[in-house]
Amino acid sequence: MNDAVRYFSARLAFETDVADVAAAPSGTVIIDTRSRAAWDEGHLPGALHLPTAQIPDRAAALVPAGTDVVVYCWGPACNGATKAALALARLGYAVREMLGGFEYWAREGLPYERGDGTTARRPVDPLTAPKGGVGCAC
Repeated sequence: MNDAVRYFSARLAFETDVADVAAAPSGTVIIDTRSRAAWDEGHLPGALHLPTAQIPDRAAALVPAGTDVVVYCWGPACNGATKAALALARLGYAVREMLGGFEYWAREGLPYERGDGTTARRPVDPLTAPKGGVGCAC
């Protein structure tokens, strides 16, 4: 039982989900780790664009020390956010990975911004969130 408690506690310390990110405190820095083309297609409102390969050289100038950071990439089939989280952790940041990535943000019907500054929103996918976009209360 102790192994299970340690395992699940660690996961909750280093992972977060779309609903929690949508409700995150305003001081949290959300980083989109994808390419410019992906960013331009859509990204979380207020997110910072910092591709994984640029983290070692640019993070200190863009993200204040001691800031809570959440990273995301495309979706669950991509480990780009995991690589970015590791790079940020190596620099000393408190970082969590957003499970589901941009895909689940959009599928849950949350608003996103495009590279041209417009805002978009997709219909809620009933396989990822209850109708109306209300959280699952889990």
